[in-house]
Amino acid sequence: MSLRRAGVWTIVVAGGSGNRFGSRKQFSPLEGKTLVEWAVEPALAVSEGVVLVVPADSIGDTLPAVDAVVGGGTTRAESVRAGLVAVPSGAGVIVVHDAARPLASVALFESVIAAVADGADGAIPGIPVSDTLKRTVAGTGGARHVTSTVDREGVVAVQTPQAFRAAILRRAHKDGGESTDDAALVEEGGGTVVVVDGEPGNLKVTSPSDIERAAYLLGMVQGDRLMNQEAR
Repeated sequence: MSLRRAGVWTIVVAGGSGNRFGSRKQFSPLEGKTLVEWAVEPALAVSEGVVLVVPADSIGDTLPAVDAVVGGGTTRAESVRAGLVAVPSGAGVIVVHDAARPLASVALFESVIAAVADGADGAIPGIPVSDTLKRTVAGTGGARHVTSTVDREGVVAVQTPQAFRAAILRRAHKDGGESTDDAALVEEGGGTVVVVDGEPGNLKVTSPSDIERAAYLLGMVQGDRLMNQEAR
């Protein structure tokens, strides 16, 4: 049964230059597919349409079959805005997902979409922070000095996909604001953003070693699916 929802469009952001990674990580191979292919897959399952944002010089390369491919900007926010231009004006909900998170599940997409359908301006997945957090400043000799311990009560580590009322997200980006997180722009505009349960396995790939970890996590997920099928 198709899970695709009318009026829901997803922007998959894969426009990064890969300077810190050493290459364009969104096109790195992971178990027979690229990261961007893995990221697009659940988006296609739940969305009426999908817009893929890639580096401008990658347009024309072999890419996942989506409804539109556009060139990104020099920042993540600029890339999201490039994607917004390609989303039809009739869309009611827009989901933004990072290609650097190849393991997000269909269920997680559905969860943030449902929260917006229930009345929130935006919905983001979050994982409670278990580590002690310290605020620091640069010191002498390259060391950093602790200035305070951050109260972690209520603090969450935020993931994508993030879903928003289309009009709210467009308004948040109208003035060309910059943030690493679309929810922050919505919050600055007075929007109500709710947090749904994130997924511990929804890894963000930031270094080459994360590819190996992603492959391990993917193997665990596929193994669980196989066992569930056999149990039936």
